[in-house]
Amino acid sequence: MSDFRQPSYAEQQYGAAAEVVRNRVLRNTYWLLALSLIPTVLGAFVGLTTGINSVMAASPGMSAIFLLVGAFGLMFLIERNKNNSMGVVLLLAFTFFMGLMLSRLIGFVLGMGNGAQLIMLAFGGTAVVFGAMASVASTTKRDLSHLQKFLFIGVIVLLVASLANIFLQLPALVITISVMAIGLFSVLLLVDLQRIIRGGETNYISATLAVYLDLYNIFANLLMLLGIFGGDRE
Repeated sequence: MSDFRQPSYAEQQYGAAAEVVRNRVLRNTYWLLALSLIPTVLGAFVGLTTGINSVMAASPGMSAIFLLVGAFGLMFLIERNKNNSMGVVLLLAFTFFMGLMLSRLIGFVLGMGNGAQLIMLAFGGTAVVFGAMASVASTTKRDLSHLQKFLFIGVIVLLVASLANIFLQLPALVITISVMAIGLFSVLLLVDLQRIIRGGETNYISATLAVYLDLYNIFANLLMLLGIFGGDRE
């Protein structure tokens, strides 16, 4: 008599259905993530061409408040509407808003002689991080979900430090925050991707929002470091 029970037909059907859901969420997440780049670029373009980036640079404190209120407000609305088509519209509005807020940093970097090259380098570096984390997430057998609590605490610490440095204006702290943010959000990206791949996230709008925020922060902080250390200020 065998000690191993063969899965029943119902269990096989359930497993197959779960696999279909996982694949659909992953596919839709990647498609929506790619689509979200369009309003992000458009938002940054609007910020640069209208001079909004200059206004934000002149009032960093107000810009930080505007970013927090706008971002958290839109994220709340996205989660409330994640099960209908309005969730996609709100997500794209959110990515436009984040592109608009990114225009301040992009304007700063474009003011350098090699600004365009630094932006492309930051984009390429972010793509490499995404590819590496996606590869690890799909191959590792270790469950990384236990890291979420520690990563959340790390995000709160970085947020508080970033807000404090608006008033402190310490260059060394800017560098420290950016380095820590790249590492923190890279691990968070790995955890989020593994959750999607393993079926822990069944809503592609929520999944896209999480991955987008990870990539956005990696790109922004990588660009900040490139601007500090590799910028041509001639």
